[in-house]
Amino acid sequence: MREKKINPILKLVIELAPVVLFFIAYSRMKGHTVTFHGTTYDAFIAVTAGFIPLMILSTGLLWWLTGKLSKMQIATLVLVIVFGGLSVWFNDEAFFKMKPTIIYLLFGSILGVGLLRGESYLKVVVEEVMPMRNEGWMILTKRLTLFFFGLALANEIVWRTMSTSAWVTFKTFVLTAALFVFFMGQGKLLQKYGLGEE
Repeated sequence: MREKKINPILKLVIELAPVVLFFIAYSRMKGHTVTFHGTTYDAFIAVTAGFIPLMILSTGLLWWLTGKLSKMQIATLVLVIVFGGLSVWFNDEAFFKMKPTIIYLLFGSILGVGLLRGESYLKVVVEEVMPMRNEGWMILTKRLTLFFFGLALANEIVWRTMSTSAWVTFKTFVLTAALFVFFMGQGKLLQKYGLGEE
């Protein structure tokens, strides 16, 4: 399927919709339980069970509209299915709460391996969007690698020491905002090493 351009706002809405709907659904169901085939599930597990097909639908819609999925999108979907599925299957929310940790460790490790080889794997993924000189890519990749490891550590601390409600809020707003703030904070780097008017 040939890659197609779509409105970046629409793309962002489709990507964020499952996370926002997860937060809304959990906020409304918090404190309630659902019984299915004789097994009782708390609100978190029930909402997680709904989140998995929603992520599949969202990712499929993106693929249909753009004709392409990034490796990060595919990896995220696989981890949602695996860890979300384990949480539902074993009726244990810990699996799903570990998912962001695994995702950030995975991305950080992949970028880290590239750095050890003297390469920026980040450049391969997003060079078309942000054209930069190689020095800029290496600096940004080092920063993002450390940032991903920091997010993994933060997620572990929050889900292991705080309530489920606190973790859902942290996952929905803090982690999303942290990524946004991180990339917004790279403006000077992009100005210094950017190529052309892009």
